[in-house]
Formats: sequence, structure tokens, C-alpha cells
Amino acid sequence: MPRPVTLVAFLLFAAALRAQDAAAPQSSYSSTYDTYSGLNPYVVKADAAYARRQDGRVGSLASPRKISEAIAAYQTAAEAPDNLEARWKLLRAYYFKGVFTGLDAESRLAVFSRARRVSDEAIEILARRAGRAAGPELILLNPAARAEALAKDKDAAPTFFWSAVSWGQWALAVGVLQAATAGAAQRIRDDSETVIALDPQFEEGGGYRVLGRLNDQAPQIPFLTGWVSREEALRNLRLAVSVGKTNFVNRHFLAEALAHGTPEERAEAITLEEAILASSPSPGHLVEDLALQEQARHNLEEWKKTAAN
Repeated sequence: MPRPVTLVAFLLFAAALRAQDAAAPQSSYSSTYDTYSGLNPYVVKADAAYARRQDGRVGSLASPRKISEAIAAYQTAAEAPDNLEARWKLLRAYYFKGVFTGLDAESRLAVFSRARRVSDEAIEILARRAGRAAGPELILLNPAARAEALAKDKDAAPTFFWSAVSWGQWALAVGVLQAATAGAAQRIRDDSETVIALDPQFEEGGGYRVLGRLNDQAPQIPFLTGWVSREEALRNLRLAVSVGKTNFVNRHFLAEALAHGTPEERAEAITLEEAILASSPSPGHLVEDLALQEQARHNLEEWKKTAAN
């Protein structure tokens, strides 16, 4: 646990951090879920580092320096037993480090194994806030019941969203069979549906995006993922695009889902990826958008090569 500090020392430290952040270049991206809490100086420090996660990047490859700084501060803040904001923001930072800093397979698995544990911790906190005894009881509720129990909790949507993302990345890192037997697909599905029930606008259609991607990418395994459906993939990804029309990830995931369909769907996929390449990356998500443009460029090359053969 962090050592106790006096009120004067706390206020001086928080003021110094706010002054340091005010001097830093600010992202044009803003979100009601992305504001500084002002209550925990370590969260304030971590938020400032996270906002500068693209510092030192080389193309779409991020330097680990700022995101590691953010992770360390979020971890310290998360030593407080009920600091849920620190935990979901820690999950968000783990995602960035695991995906965009060039980690090898073993290191990436370690990051998302930690993220999975933190997501379970975070949901236990949500359960306590909802007046339930423990996380497993909340997890067993269907998404609509979860959303009803947590409707007034501002941390619920980001917690379930980043939990779904963390489990998804862990599944990719650990392999299909182990992920399937651990119930990863069902967990991602239920967490995504909970986000949709709580706030369909969150992260520009993030719940629809993750649920659609899951249905597009997860294998159909009898008794485990027989519910996976291409129709549901396209339905949810189109809903994501309708919510976040300019969001690169929404359009890219829809394009990849369409690419293995009819000739008309493949033509639509090409149009979507070409539009991503023609768009300007968001200053607040520069590394992420540049990486998606690289993937879109690769897809177009492959799809056009296949069409020519």
C-alpha cells in the first residue's frame, strides 16, 4: 500500500502534477470516461503519461517508456482496494502496451494474463458496489440484469469493455483451444453485451465492435461456441459503424468480416479499407490509427492479388 501522506503534501503533489500536465501537449480526443479523477494523485500522474503514450514512436511502433510509466502509476493507485477507475484504466494501458510496443509472444501473454486477473478484480469491486457478495454472482447474471444492477455506476461500462478486450487479447496470445476451454468466448460475449446494455455509445460503439469481431473471428466449437454467427458479426459491426462512423477500428473490422463473403461484400470491404487509408489519423489515437492503416494497406494488397488470380 502507498505510504500515508498529509493533506498538505497530497495537495502540493496533485497541484504539481496538474501543472506538469497543463504544460504538456494535449490530445484533441476527449471522452466522458477519460477525465482526470482529481482524487488520487497516482491516477492523475498515470493519465498524464497515458495521454503521451505516442511520445517517441517510430511509425506505428510505440516506445514503451510513457505507457510503462502510466502502468506503474495505475498499479500504485490500484493498491487501494476499491479504486475501480485505476483498474479499468490499467486494463486500457495494458492493451496499448501489449499490442503497440512490439512485445514478443511470451511478453505479450504475460501482459494479458495480468490484465485478465485485474479485470476479475475490477468486476468484484463492481459486485460489491451493486450490493452483491462477490464477483462470481455478478458474472453469472445475464447482461441485462447486470446493466440494471449497475445502471448508475459510471465505471461499469468501461470496466466491462476493457475486461472484454483483455480476455480477447489473452485468447489470441494463449491459443484457440486453451482460450475456448477457459470460456473466453462466452466471457467476451457477455461482457460486450453488458457494455451495450449499459451504454451502446461507449467507445464509439465499442460493445458492438467487440461482439461483432468475436462472432467473426471465433471458431465454432461444438458445446463451446456453437452460437458464433456470421450474421451476428455483420449485424453488430454495422451497428458499431452506425455509432462511430469515422472510427478506424469499426470500419476495419467490418471490412475484414465482409472480405470473405459475396462479391458485393468483398467490393464493400475494399471501399471501407480504401476510405481508412484516405482518412487522417486521430491525433489522440495516432499510433493505433497508423497501425490500422498499415493493416488496411496489407489487406488491400492481398485481396486485390487474390482477385487477380
